[in-house]
Amino acid sequence: MSEFKKIGVLTSGGDSPGMNAAVRAVVRSAIERGVEVYGIYKGYRGLIDNEMKKFSYRDVSGCLEKGGTILYSDRCHRFRSLEGQQQAARTCRENGIDGIVVIGGDGTFRGGVDLTAQGIPTIGIPGTIDNDITSTDYTIGFDTAVNTSISMVDRLRDTCESHARANVVEVMGRDAGDIAIEVGISCGAIAIAIKEIAFDEEAFLKKISDGVKSGKRHFIVIVSEGLGDYSEKLAKLIPEATGVETRFARLAHVVRGGAPTLRDRMLATRMGDRAVQCLLQGEANLVMCERNGEITPMDITYALKLDRMYKGKLEEGELRGYSLADISEMRHMCNEKREAMRYMYDLADRLSM
Repeated sequence: MSEFKKIGVLTSGGDSPGMNAAVRAVVRSAIERGVEVYGIYKGYRGLIDNEMKKFSYRDVSGCLEKGGTILYSDRCHRFRSLEGQQQAARTCRENGIDGIVVIGGDGTFRGGVDLTAQGIPTIGIPGTIDNDITSTDYTIGFDTAVNTSISMVDRLRDTCESHARANVVEVMGRDAGDIAIEVGISCGAIAIAIKEIAFDEEAFLKKISDGVKSGKRHFIVIVSEGLGDYSEKLAKLIPEATGVETRFARLAHVVRGGAPTLRDRMLATRMGDRAVQCLLQGEANLVMCERNGEITPMDITYALKLDRMYKGKLEEGELRGYSLADISEMRHMCNEKREAMRYMYDLADRLSM
């Protein structure tokens, strides 16, 4: 299929459930195509320091159900420098590695662009619990994180009902409110606060007061961590404004762990297989995306610009070189995501009480 004889695979940045399933798919898909695979430990740091091992079928046996990453992870500051990138490329050449599959978030993809620029073809797979990669409908780990959060909030609600309390729960999602939205809807939260949509504090407090008058005994409020310490402020405001006893809970990193769900295992497996296929066909600088149920490769640089556009982080001149049609498509995709988020937010508001 190609002249590739060896490829590498690494995981970088925050770990997410399903990364191991992606590693497994990359390893076995490549071996089936007659290509050797090297597992690179500790992300880009391991690539610089030459920490790697040739993987066989058995090296990825029994990892489907494991959370975290068997390759470990790291945020490598050395790789951000040109010297670090050149050293990583030299490590690849010294080991005869013809291309790399990298699994992680936007920082991992920026590293993939740098590695491709150094002559090592790279393909990205989105692994992050926050679902904060705009180019894909779902990222590996998101479904597991949501289900873990739902289970924990359900337990908190039991106590809220028993004691007629409110509980403000902060969920993960640094730049994205996806976890908060889906957990809030699925747990019947009375309100959801996320970075992307302005929160009506007055209407929220009135809803709690009205709920008390109608006999409601428990109130769950979901807040995304992207709002900083707002969750703690709300937990103090509620009893002051409504008289409802309130507790605060931060789910934090416990949500990152645990066995991946069916959806995350399947998504990781499909993306891993497609990534190998693309790499061995001579393609590079791509990220695997799921759009409308299909695995669709997209140029990494385009995907990174799209993500920055959606998050309002684009700087002057960043879109230079893109056609008007490209920019129009980017804006369309951003608007689609915003509209979907707004619909979910309004749905949660309509059904809460």
